[in-house]
Amino acid sequence: MAVEDNPYARWFQERAAAYRAGGAGRLASGAETEVVAQAVDDRTGLMLASHPDAVEPIPSAGRGSPAQAVPVRFHFLNKPGRDESLLLGFDALTLAGKGRRASAHGKLVYGDDYAVKKVRIAELADEVRRRIGQMAVLLSGTASPELVLNRHCAECGFQRHCRQKAVEQDSLSLLAGMGEQERQRLRGKGIFTVTQLSHTFQPRRKPRWLKGRAEKYHHALKALAIRERKIHLVGRPELKIEGTPVYLDVEGVPDRDCYYLIGLRIGSGAAARQHSLWADSDRDEEKIWREFLAVLNTVERPVLIHYGSYETSFLKRMRARHGEPEPGSPAAGAMESALNLVSVIFARIYFPTFSNGLKEIAQYLGFSWSVPAASGVQSVVWRETWSRAPASSERERRNLIAYNADDCAALDVVTQRILDLAAALPPDVVDAAGLKRENPYGFKRNRFFFPELATINQAAYWDYQREKVYVKSDRRLRRALIKVPAGSIRDVPVNRRVQCAAPTQCPHCGLSSLRKYDRASRTVYDLKFTRGGLRRWVVHYHYHRHECRHCGRVFRPPAAGLPDGKFGPALMAYAVYQNIELRLSQEMIDRSLDELFGLPLAQGSASRFKIKAAQVYAATYELLLRRLRHGGLLHVDETKVSVAGCQGCVWVFASLDTVAYVYTQNRESEWLRDFLKNFQGVLVTDFYSGYDALECPKQRCLIHFLRDLNDDLYKHPYDEELKRVGRDFADLVRPMIATVERRGLKVRFLKKHRRAVDRFYRRLDLAPPGSAVLKKYRERFARERGELFTFLHHDGVPWNNNNAEHAIKAFALLRQVINGVTSEKGLREYLILLSVCETCKYQGVKFLDFLRSGDQDIHRFAAPR
Repeated sequence: MAVEDNPYARWFQERAAAYRAGGAGRLASGAETEVVAQAVDDRTGLMLASHPDAVEPIPSAGRGSPAQAVPVRFHFLNKPGRDESLLLGFDALTLAGKGRRASAHGKLVYGDDYAVKKVRIAELADEVRRRIGQMAVLLSGTASPELVLNRHCAECGFQRHCRQKAVEQDSLSLLAGMGEQERQRLRGKGIFTVTQLSHTFQPRRKPRWLKGRAEKYHHALKALAIRERKIHLVGRPELKIEGTPVYLDVEGVPDRDCYYLIGLRIGSGAAARQHSLWADSDRDEEKIWREFLAVLNTVERPVLIHYGSYETSFLKRMRARHGEPEPGSPAAGAMESALNLVSVIFARIYFPTFSNGLKEIAQYLGFSWSVPAASGVQSVVWRETWSRAPASSERERRNLIAYNADDCAALDVVTQRILDLAAALPPDVVDAAGLKRENPYGFKRNRFFFPELATINQAAYWDYQREKVYVKSDRRLRRALIKVPAGSIRDVPVNRRVQCAAPTQCPHCGLSSLRKYDRASRTVYDLKFTRGGLRRWVVHYHYHRHECRHCGRVFRPPAAGLPDGKFGPALMAYAVYQNIELRLSQEMIDRSLDELFGLPLAQGSASRFKIKAAQVYAATYELLLRRLRHGGLLHVDETKVSVAGCQGCVWVFASLDTVAYVYTQNRESEWLRDFLKNFQGVLVTDFYSGYDALECPKQRCLIHFLRDLNDDLYKHPYDEELKRVGRDFADLVRPMIATVERRGLKVRFLKKHRRAVDRFYRRLDLAPPGSAVLKKYRERFARERGELFTFLHHDGVPWNNNNAEHAIKAFALLRQVINGVTSEKGLREYLILLSVCETCKYQGVKFLDFLRSGDQDIHRFAAPR
């Protein structure tokens, strides 16, 4: 495979070689330019070989000390990247293996003026070693590394070969907008190809409260458009051009931020006029800017349209360098309302192309460039060739102007297509909202070529045949399909009738001067718990209302069992129990009460029971929060929740016998300082930084720490220093856990492990610096030292946060029932009742028994009698 496959790569190598040759003469005397340094990496055992562009010697500091060597790299571009600095770090590593002591810095010579940048080697050592470790992992395997296309491909000599292989493999990296993390996530689900990804798209209807939010980009829908070879839309594109369209495309030298060609296409179609404003050198940049403004000012109501952020930066820089257009002029108005067509396409229009690049989309729409080899990186080669020999490189100049004009014309084609899509939906374009969701059992509606076939197929559907065909030939089926009108709750028979006794005194003033006011009655629908089950229980109450002759108040007699509403407490307790503890939806509860007990309640009755129960137990909830804040131990955790389309946060506070949930609109932790300002106990938490500001002893969850450490050990299997620290930490904690299991959480048995903690930290301080990930853990150990082993200093403090995590799981299960369809008020009501339910479990009492008892204090109810 030869580099000649990519003209840009060949040009890049030639320019780099010429730049190195020109820069060698600028080095200090004694510098070596033909150097091959080799070393064996002590961690992976790999033989490392480096070819620095030059090495400058530094005299030794004294007898016996090795000579120092400064690695030098040349880079002809004016904007060197981080890769050039990492190469210097690699040079320093291999030079040290050749018996020389690398200096503290390397030299990077770059740009037209041969500027020198000193690069600190120590800051790069960790990343260089990490990359060497990654290479060792690749070399130790028998399979070839995964083929991944990236931005560097345009500059690589193997671009065409890799692209062909990626197409053959249907690689996910063909999708230009997909990052590495997203590909890793999909691979974890078993999705490795674009075709596989296309089958995962599920159309979802956007809730009305999210109508104004920006649309999310769907890689699966892009893959589906590629598979179907059709344009897919999410919504209708919003594009209106009220004026004369002016299509703008600019060519420049990226590493110098200068511009030499401005292309303008005024109008659309065959009547369009093309302007190509050319600058021979950087000094002519202001001239073409003035010409650009002059052309715009001749256009009536110009609408400036461009593609991508390059032209956005161009307009901003040129206005800052060479002046603003005249206020109120057509040019000023066009720049203020310049339209980036990418913003119209992104997440709304999915063309069947691997990227949203102008060239791919325009080629799909049938446009072709007059110069087949034209591309962005090729234009850099043409400009560089022309600038070195203008007289003999006129062809390159013509190619650049033609390429720029073609870009403007391609932009015109894409814009007209989007305008057509905004006006009407063509038959060959798919509206994503109209796609049918795939049935989980594999059933789906077929599409038929002829309408007559669809009619025949429609007649075979189960509902259609049952209601239109079978009913005509089967009398029993006809009876079964007769709609029986829903019954009324008033038709439910009464189990008991109660005549309420007359009151003896006024409940307001206490006097006995009463008279009958009127006669009244009420039917209460309830459930009756028996030793063997549960049954419907309906009681009809008869009573007289009385009036007090002294105070004038009218009241009903206080009768036992006569609630404020028409539903009894046992019925409401049963409904809340099913909703909160059994996690049945409110719709299912309404249906079950009808089917099991013959209570045809109105729709939403279970929701009203929940609201009333939350009001009844609001005082119980406040009592739970007060107990937690004044206790000696508190576990805290948090999780996300969706409320009316907005992300909120639910916090759980738990002790060994009490649980309470609190909702906030975000994860910010400022409110915790006020909520826990009087808390004097130990707080057990994870490593969320929001807890740092709380002024109380804290025990960080060691389970979270162990999981993080374990994940990094798997990610860096060749980092011996990290493995040593991980093994030492495991040897430190394991005896502590054994003591806890044998003796419990008592300081008099755990304090013996404090000396082992001190020894562990002394060894950690004396260890070599190591890799970047090890440095992160050294800093983390030092930062968290006072909070990792708090349980060694306090009685009854656990070393993990599983108490809060267990309570979070209860909310997570209820969250699946809520499913985001609730208001903030409704969620707070759920949390009140869930707090009562989980505290009952922690107290060892049944939630349903507590609801039926009418008690308000769970701890009093749970106390032994």
